[in-house]
Order: sequence, then C-alpha cells, then structure tokens
Amino acid sequence: MADPRVEKFAKVLVQYCTRIQAGDRVLIEATTAAEPLVREIYLKVLEAGGHPVPLLQLPDMFYPQHEDLLTLRGNDAQLDFVPPLQKLAYDQFESRIRIHSTLNTRSQTSIDPSRAQRRGRATGIITETQMRRGGEGSLKWVTTLYPTTAYAQDAEMTFDQYEDFVFNACHVHEDDPVAFWKSVETEQAKAVKWMDGKSQVVLRGPNVDLSLSVKGRKFLNSCGTHNMPDGEIYTGPIEDSVNGWVRFTYPAIYGGVAVEGAELTFSNGKVTQASATKNQDYLLKMLETDAGARYLGEFAIGTNFDINKFTGQILFDEKIGGSFHMALGAGYPETGAKNKSAIHWDFICDMRKDSEILVDGQTFYKNGKFVFK
Repeated sequence: MADPRVEKFAKVLVQYCTRIQAGDRVLIEATTAAEPLVREIYLKVLEAGGHPVPLLQLPDMFYPQHEDLLTLRGNDAQLDFVPPLQKLAYDQFESRIRIHSTLNTRSQTSIDPSRAQRRGRATGIITETQMRRGGEGSLKWVTTLYPTTAYAQDAEMTFDQYEDFVFNACHVHEDDPVAFWKSVETEQAKAVKWMDGKSQVVLRGPNVDLSLSVKGRKFLNSCGTHNMPDGEIYTGPIEDSVNGWVRFTYPAIYGGVAVEGAELTFSNGKVTQASATKNQDYLLKMLETDAGARYLGEFAIGTNFDINKFTGQILFDEKIGGSFHMALGAGYPETGAKNKSAIHWDFICDMRKDSEILVDGQTFYKNGKFVFK
C-alpha cells in the first residue's frame, strides 16, 4: 500500500513550495531511489496544468553533489563540462524541484579535493543562475530529501524511524501541512520585521565571538518556499564587515565530505585562518575555489525545534532550533548579498547555552530563543 504521506508531500512541493501554474515547465531532479515521490510530483504538476520534466539519475551520478563516477574517473575536459540539460532548464524553465536521494552519503570521502573543486567551478554557473533567477522571481525552486537507508544510517536511526523523522519535520503527517507552514511564516515574520533597518550584529558564546553588519540588507522568512523542511530567517551580511572567530559545533558536510571541528577567523569579511580536526585539507582546498569562497554569502538563525538532533544532512541540520549557520560562498541576491562563488557551504553552531545575539546593542536572541520586544 502506498504511503499517503508521499502523496501529501508531493502536494506541498507543487502547490505550496513552487506554486506551479498552468504552462510552467518543471524540472524534477532526483535519483531512482526517490521514484515514489517523483511519480506523485509528476501527477501533481499535471493536475496543475504544468509540464513535468523528470531528470532521473542513478544515485552515484546525481548532480550536483554525488557525481561520483564523473569526479573519480573523468578527465579534465569532462570535469570542466557544464551539464547542458540542467543549464538549459535553469536558464529557461519556470520551476525546479530537486530531491536528494543518495544511497551512499560518503561516496566522495576519498576523492581528490582538487578534482571536486574543479568540478564545482564548472557547475557553479548553474548555481549562480539559480541564485539570480530565484532572486528575480523568475525561477521557483525548492530542494528537499527523500528518505533512504544511507540517510537513516547517518542519523543513527532505523529506516522506519528516519522516514517518520523526515515526514514529521515536513509536517506532511498532518491533515493540512500547508496551514502549518503558513503559521511558521506568520511567526517568523515578527523577527524579520524587527530586524528591518538594523545594522550591527554581535554573536557571543563559548563557540563564537563575531560581529557583522546587515545594514541595508534584507532578512528573509524561510518557511518552505525554497527548502522542505524549513524553518529559518536569513540574510547576506555586508561582505567586508565580518570580524572575529567561530568554532562550529557540528560537522560541515560538503560534496559528501565531513569536515569536523572547523574553526574560522574573519578579518574584514575574509577568512584569514581556518582549521579543522578532521578533513582540514579539504576545507583549505575548498576555500581556494574562487575569490568569493572565503567570504560569507549567508547568515541565518535556525527555528525548527522539530529537528532536534544532528542528522548529517544540511537540509535538516541548518534548521535546528537554537542554532545559527553561515554559508561560505554564494549569497542570495534577494537579500542584497553581492558575494559570488561556485560554492555555498553551510556551517552550523549551537547557541542554546550561554550564548546571545545582540543587534544594535539590544538583545535579540538568547540561549537559542528570540527575546526581542
């Protein structure tokens, strides 16, 4: 018997996240492991009058994070090759739905970082298009995840437990998940409104002593329109304003490689010192991807307390209630961010103990909770 939550999941992705209209061309990126959800999305797009265009790949060929066969075996020309089907869709289509669904989350651990870096430069043009058109409103994109045994193992759960975790975090187990996400939008709007017109942000705690400026930048309310599950407010800090130090309390996973114990020091926006207790060489190599890789493209606060443990999947982990995260590399133009890069790499830090965020001298956030008035 088909899981009714999958049908409801597809409905949320098509009707709420991407708001598909008649005539919309919709790229559906997934692996064969996500076949049940792809099928339901396909049907929902048809019902909405759109044109579904599935681009299914094998789990070890999935663009952009698990192109294992290409990254391992391709020559330089092949590593530099820009996927033409994805490029066309990102340039022209009205919508993109991406479903992460790998069967091996550590498949790139042993890959030469320079090869991963080279591949990232080639595909960065597609990421830049997504950021630009998303900011303009001409591309309605959403990224989500379909449960697999690999993700369950990373989360240290049985498959059934992880499946419940994913569907509960997306609230597709409820009678009306769209109503839930609209309530998240309403609640987070209070914090977004309070931040309007503010300038200086200071983060203090056992793992952070950092300042940055958001003057003239816009905080956005992340409530399911680009990620599912969701739950954060975010912006792009002034690129040269970041100063101080932060030690990230969770592994930072990028391209299937887990960097643990990452510490970064910023001076006038740029990462000037970087270290890690595991995979430091990979961290340092990625920082050399391009000129924008050492600058922040995003600063965000996670608000989803239904995600209460680290799972090894950034789509979930960056939303952990009581945490903040920052992304090195490309920023979202709709926030006012100007940083460009082939990478967008999120790093997460817990703020639930002895920590605070001050905004223009006022306490905005303390020990994992908003406290503004």
